[in-house]
Amino acid sequence: MKKYTKLWMGFITVMVGSFAVLGYYGSEIYRKAPPIPHKVVSASGKVLFTGQDIKDGQNVWQSIGGQEVGTVWGHGAYVAPDWTADWLHKEAMYMLDSWAKEAKGTTYEALDEETQAMLRARLQKQIRQNTYDTQTGNLTISDLRAEAIADVSKHYTGLFTNDPALAQYRDAYAIPANTIKDSERMRQMNAFFFWATWACVTNRPDSKITYTNNWPAEKLVANEPTSDLIIWTGFSVIVLIAGVGLLAYYYASHKEEEMEGAELPKKDPLLGLQPTPSMRATLKYFWVVTALIVVQVILGAVTAHYGVEGEAFYGIPLGEWLPYSITRTWHVQLAIFWIATSWLATGLFIAPAVSGYEPKFQSIGVNFLFIALLVIVVGSLAGQWFGVMQKLGLVENFWFGHQGYEYVDLGRFWQIFLLIGLFLWLFLMGRAIWPAFKNQAENRHLLAMFLISSIAIASFYAAGLMWGRQTNLAIAEYWRWWVVHLWVEGFFEVFATVVIAFLFVRMGLLRTKIATPTVLFSTIIFLFGGIIGTFHHLYFSGTPTSVLALGATFSALEVVPLVLIGFEAYHNLTLSRATEWIKAYKWPIYCFVAVAFWNLVGAGIFGFVINPPIALYYMQGLNTTPVHGHTALFGVYGILGIGLMLFVLKGLAARNVWKDGVISFAFWSINIGLALMVLISVLPIGLMQTWASVEHGLWYARSMEFMQTPTMEILRWLRVIGDTIFAAGAIALGWFVIGLKTGWSLQKETDISPENFPRIKKGEDYINA
Repeated sequence: MKKYTKLWMGFITVMVGSFAVLGYYGSEIYRKAPPIPHKVVSASGKVLFTGQDIKDGQNVWQSIGGQEVGTVWGHGAYVAPDWTADWLHKEAMYMLDSWAKEAKGTTYEALDEETQAMLRARLQKQIRQNTYDTQTGNLTISDLRAEAIADVSKHYTGLFTNDPALAQYRDAYAIPANTIKDSERMRQMNAFFFWATWACVTNRPDSKITYTNNWPAEKLVANEPTSDLIIWTGFSVIVLIAGVGLLAYYYASHKEEEMEGAELPKKDPLLGLQPTPSMRATLKYFWVVTALIVVQVILGAVTAHYGVEGEAFYGIPLGEWLPYSITRTWHVQLAIFWIATSWLATGLFIAPAVSGYEPKFQSIGVNFLFIALLVIVVGSLAGQWFGVMQKLGLVENFWFGHQGYEYVDLGRFWQIFLLIGLFLWLFLMGRAIWPAFKNQAENRHLLAMFLISSIAIASFYAAGLMWGRQTNLAIAEYWRWWVVHLWVEGFFEVFATVVIAFLFVRMGLLRTKIATPTVLFSTIIFLFGGIIGTFHHLYFSGTPTSVLALGATFSALEVVPLVLIGFEAYHNLTLSRATEWIKAYKWPIYCFVAVAFWNLVGAGIFGFVINPPIALYYMQGLNTTPVHGHTALFGVYGILGIGLMLFVLKGLAARNVWKDGVISFAFWSINIGLALMVLISVLPIGLMQTWASVEHGLWYARSMEFMQTPTMEILRWLRVIGDTIFAAGAIALGWFVIGLKTGWSLQKETDISPENFPRIKKGEDYINA
């Protein structure tokens, strides 16, 4: 229709323009990434590390869990230190103490302020100077800095092996003794930690700003916020206000006449649905989704408990067999698996229902994909355990073990396997939905967006294959965020927006002429900020200043990507309360309303709290990030996955009447538990860490000395309240879903004849729909 032409042109313009910008500045990241030197040499000529040592050390770090054990450049887990901030502070203090002892026979801390200032100036002049020689590829450092490197390396070697003097640190950081079992591997990992730290404190060529834009905050070496951080923070706030204003104006000016109650269907449109074989085959997907939710929540409780009891779980030395890096890996990985599985299965269910066509052998494809996904889940989790337990070589670990990158931890073989599975899913979706383009002119625009988002889901996961085993960390981070931001947060969200619209159109709660422009406009707004907004994850990951400017500007527009559809859901729920049949869909629709709430609070408010450059400068790597992570990943994507699951389970047996008790408890417990978990524990910890980061630096905010204080200990224990309520809700959800099969979640069956309902074509036969 011509009335949608402008929206489609806007969509195409945003896609082409945004990816052109993302690609161009991605090439700048390749060109300006911190170089890996051929050799690191002291002034006296001693070779400390080779470039191969640094690359192998990166692989060693990945093999023990990588970003699941502390953080590097602020990305990763939150129990152990940020190794780059910690190394930088220790290295700086060693050099300052050495000069203080030489000059005054005492420590740096014992000196008067004037002498301290003089020594800091000397340190900054030496340590910030870029001595990398582009001709030879060598990095030359002073003999004193070489001594500092040896001292910090000794500390880390003791920490990651079994030095009894560092047992208290291992317990505080949830790092088992002998995490690294080979001295050569330990030497190589120290080389990688040095290089990553060198990038944090060394000025770029012809610049007074480091490779990581002066991150982390460290007053000793003059790592302080740059003027660019301040300027682009202010600009991002202006863009946010303008974007929200534009969104409000558009919605107000395009508000259609509301549906009258009399226009609503008199009967449940899904009562006559007779699921096809492929639609029924999706049921097993949701059983697995439910099981994975319960397991993921249990692993989350164990992971959180390691923060207060180190390597034990209420006295049981669980860390010997399931260390923190494994439980956290599995906790995060299972979240991605079950959320994605729920959404993919919903697509497989909806495609035949929307098109009215069941292709031949569709159920065989759905069943085969289910088996493939099971193999990927079990195989990748097992490989990660073998990798972290140091039972694989570095090459084998890359392919089958633990890649060490948060959210894409699974080995390369499993990544390829999953990509093939996603294209199989795309094939199944395409062959089921394609006939609808010929027969449903009114829905054609929604169908097109449905197909485009499905193609994007399958293809954009391929970004996870763009880095190699020893790719520069700055470049690997660029591609990793393509997967995490564009795949998980981007096109999955577009897909979900379209699916929700189809569900409400199918039920007669939302008109196509309202749903279509709303979906298109919401997609344009989200992707306009979201695609280039990927850069807000890369402010301090070895990227040039231009990336910071673009990330701050465009990510400010990401605040409300699903609010319009969420509002429509809530509005129609209120409008249709007079109709009795809609009550049967109360809990799936309540989930969609909850998604709108958490999208505003979790993705919007908590996301923007850490999004501006100056805020993230002090907050990156602190517990303010999991505040956003939990409320956005589970609050938006997780609860949406649960809502889609409940909708499909209802659609598979629409005549069954659900008992409200257990599912009501599950819904409210999950949402209340999530809120309490964040508000009384994780958020206060993050805010206190932020104060410590501003006052003393990131190294202190993540240190044992700060995190093990009585106040922080109490705040971590308070998380038990929210976690317990949340876990009870997850278990209740599992109990309810099982009860749909056994009967204890059902009241009775409504005997309604399926006659006169639309039918789905299967081959040459028709099935009631």
